[in-house]
Amino acid sequence: MPTYEYKCDACDHEFEEFQSISADPLTKCPECKKKKLRRLFSTGGGLLFKGSGFYITDYRSDSYKKSAEKGSKSSESSKPAKSESKSKSSE
Repeated sequence: MPTYEYKCDACDHEFEEFQSISADPLTKCPECKKKKLRRLFSTGGGLLFKGSGFYITDYRSDSYKKSAEKGSKSSESSKPAKSESKSKSSE
């Protein structure tokens, strides 16, 4: 459910109201009780990820990602190569 911003034209009182999308806009000011309230157009809220499953490294800068890639490539090249031997069974 979104949060809407309202302003009273009579007393200039501004506030936010948490309402359903399908709810009718408020018309009566909670401060002066006049029916001069109007809903404002706003830019909306930001998106904030909380909880497990969201990692700070997911939103790192490009320079950080490039240096991390270089670090992982150099660590891979320093590892000894694995040799695989396949044995054939004779019947």
